Formats: sequence, structure tokens, C-alpha cells
Amino acid sequence: MTLRNSAPGLLTALQRAIVDFVAAKGPVTSEQVREGLYKSHPLKDSSIRTLLRRLEARGLISHIQEGKVFLYRAETSSARVAAKAVKRMIDGFWAGSAERFLAGLVDEKVLSAAELERLARKIRARRSRLTAD
Repeated sequence: MTLRNSAPGLLTALQRAIVDFVAAKGPVTSEQVREGLYKSHPLKDSSIRTLLRRLEARGLISHIQEGKVFLYRAETSSARVAAKAVKRMIDGFWAGSAERFLAGLVDEKVLSAAELERLARKIRARRSRLTAD
């Protein structure tokens, strides 16, 4: 297994597509995954089963067996996987500073100042809801 396939939280576009599909449609068979992704990722059934096993080993999906068929379901949301990946990026590139990360996104024109202000309003609203509980 390569580092790309085993590194915790780092997913390839194909792995992410599989997790997204299983989360949205699950429980699903490997054949349903293959058919669902075929237009964007035309893979053989054995390749899909290998990817499902690897994602299961990483705790991202799980399966139950009904007769001879494995049914897969997501163990975590795509949003959670993405959040963990972003957290690792912030830790690795910005010494754990989310503020420096966001400032960099504005500096590099990935986020506009207006988008950043909308995020700040959402954070304030969420914080006030949490403190009200």
C-alpha cells in the first residue's frame, strides 16, 4: 500500500468519490458503487472492492454481510474527513494557526474579504447558540 493510500485522512479524488457515494446511497454493494461511479471512474469490480477494503481498513466505511453480498455504509461524513484534512494542513503549513490559514486564503484570493466576513458572522451566530444551550 502506498503512502497516499495509507496516510490517515488524505484521500484521493477517487477515494473521496467512493466515500461520498457510499454516504449518500448506502448501504450499497461494491457493484452499486462501481455502477454509480462508472461515468467519472470506469473501474473493474476488483478495483472497487480493493478500494472499499482500504477505506474500510482506515475506518471510513464498514460492511455487513447478507448472504454472499457485502453491504457498505459510511462510518464518517465527507465533511468530517475534509475537516480533518484541513486541520492537518493548518498544522503542517501554518503551525496550527487557523487565523494565518484564513489570512493566507484572503491574500491569495481564494476567499474574498466579504466571504471571510460572512464566515465570521456564521461563527458568531453558532457561538451564541452554543452558549445559550
